[in-house]
Parts: sequence; C-alpha cells; structure tokens
Amino acid sequence: MQCKEIFKFIENWAPKAAAWPKDNPGLQVGYSDNNVSGVLLCLEVTPKVVEEAIKKKLNLIISHHPFLFRPLSKIDIRQDQQAKIIESLIKNEITLYSAHTNLDFTKDGVSFQLAKKLELNNIQFLQYSESNQCKIIVFVPETDVERISEVLFESGCGNIGEYSGCSFRTSGIGTFKGSELSSPVIGEKGKLETVKEIKLEALADKWRVNEVIARLVKAHPYEEPAIDIIPVNNYNKSFGVGTIGELASPMTKNDFFRYVTEKLNLKNFRYADAEVNEVKKVALCGGSGFEVLPYALKQKADVLITADVKYHNFLDTNGCILLIDAGHYETEIVVLDEVEKRIKDFLKDDKISVFKFSGSTNPINYYR
Repeated sequence: MQCKEIFKFIENWAPKAAAWPKDNPGLQVGYSDNNVSGVLLCLEVTPKVVEEAIKKKLNLIISHHPFLFRPLSKIDIRQDQQAKIIESLIKNEITLYSAHTNLDFTKDGVSFQLAKKLELNNIQFLQYSESNQCKIIVFVPETDVERISEVLFESGCGNIGEYSGCSFRTSGIGTFKGSELSSPVIGEKGKLETVKEIKLEALADKWRVNEVIARLVKAHPYEEPAIDIIPVNNYNKSFGVGTIGELASPMTKNDFFRYVTEKLNLKNFRYADAEVNEVKKVALCGGSGFEVLPYALKQKADVLITADVKYHNFLDTNGCILLIDAGHYETEIVVLDEVEKRIKDFLKDDKISVFKFSGSTNPINYYR
C-alpha cells in the first residue's frame, strides 16, 4: 500500500479543507507514492521520534502538529534542528504527514476523544461548523434516478449527523431542444422534447463539490446534465469546535478535580474557580481552545477544560464557570489511540505495523 492511500483514508475522516485556513495539514516531507513498511504515530516530530522510526524500520510518520508550519527561509543542516530532521527523513526515505486542526474539528477527533476519556455521556460538538456545505440538485430521467442517487451518496453527499443517504426527490417534466451539433440521448435534435424527470437534491461538503460534479457528469445519461450548486448556511453536524457532554452522576468540585487528574494522567493543572456546587455538564476543547468560552457559557456548562490559557483569560471567566488548563499535550495526546485504531483496521489485510511513539514529546516538565 502506498502512503497516499493512507492519506486519503485519513482525509475521508478529517478532510484537509475542514482545517483552520492558516493551518498546514497534509504531506510535510517525503514521498506520497512510496510503499508503506510501517507507521509511527506522534503528537509532534522530534529527533527521538525519527530515531524510533529508523530503528523499527517504519517509513511513514503521522503527526498531529504540522512539522512545517511557517515558510522556511533556509535549511541549515549544521545549525538548525528542524533542518537536521528534514535531512534525516529524506536520507532514510521516511515520509512525514500531519493531520492537525482538521483532526480537531472533525467528529471523533481530538475533543471527542478527550470527552470519551472522561467517560462523558451525550457527547456532541460544542459549536457546529456552518456555511461550509452546498446543496447539489440534479435533474434525472425517472429510469436513472436510483443509479444517479447512488453516485451522489458514494461521492460523499447526503450525510446529516448520524444519517447517510439523505436526499429529496420531486417529480416533474423537463424540456430541452438540442442544436444541430447536439447528440441527445432522448428525442431528436432540433425538436423540443418533454421528459418525465426527477429533481434529486442532497447536501455536500464544499470541498467535495468538484468531485461530486465530475462523477455526476460522467454517470449522467444526458450529454449536458442540468446541475445546480447552491451554497447553504446550515450547521454541519459532522464538523465543529470543542465538545460538550455530561458526567454519569454529578460530582463535587474537589471530586471532579481528582477525577480529571486521574483520567488524563495529569501531574497538576491550573484553574479559575467559580461558584459551582457540583459539576455535571462538561465542555472541552483539546489544545489551545479558550476561544470557545462563549459557547460553553451559552450551553450552561459547569466547567471548561482546555489548554494554553493566559492570565487575563482566567480573569475573563468572572467566576461564571470553572476553567481548567489541563495542558496542551495532555488534552491532545488522547487522539492517538483513535488514529491508531482506525489505521490498524484500515491496514489489517496488508499486515502493516502501526505504532505510537514509545516516549513523550511534551516539551513541558514539572518541578516538585
């Protein structure tokens, strides 16, 4: 199996187009067409990560944080650690790929795994993405509607929350008159024809539209199929920011602090206090996510767990909600278990080994 096949598998779950616009997910270094000997997963790439890949003879590294985030002004192999890593990757023919905010914003991504680690119930996005879908409308002869609807669904259309194959059909009469250069499938050129047609419509993510249209044009019986692409402002139930869920039973504040410490394997954490008698509703955003505070307040969460909170951000809570900074690494490392499980299942017939990095790439240490 080639690297690019694994990239495609990941991007069907966490599309690059769903990422933050300034992000840089995808291929970082290497060869997308190399055959995969093994996969190493990590949060970020360090010399020790590359050393482990070389030692275990794994030629594909998949990281969460992009290795290349800003444009490089130079590659000084003698002085710069990033340059040394690039040299080592290329010399050992190791491909590096990253799935970053696209993995943050997708269902069952970082914040979902954080919620599952805390064993929350009724987990959903804290705030759904919006205005990133289109309605695809295609007019089809009655005899071809089932076949064309399958093309739509196989192209990724018609997914709404937990439902797939969602569409709507309206019967009507289509008219057309072909020029002398046309080759109509139904009727004759130069003659106004009427045909019983179905107006078939379904939602599609914007980044899938080009592929959907290409497949529709190829499969449609007409020489010139009529297709409408209409942007919509819907919430997209498959993508969003943060998560919110509920504990099985309410906990006192101190019991919840102990619970979070144990479940996330924390050495310590920072928090802003609030007048909360008990904790039931928990909002989360893995990594740097203080910006979701308004959504957590709107949903009446008792606590928000995230990372990289600044001093004045703690003040901004005004005692309205418990705010816990559990650490960037600690709130994101949980996603590697899900990535590992999915990739192993995808590769099981190819017998390609998948490992998580055996050490820690957390640059932060704690002094006691």
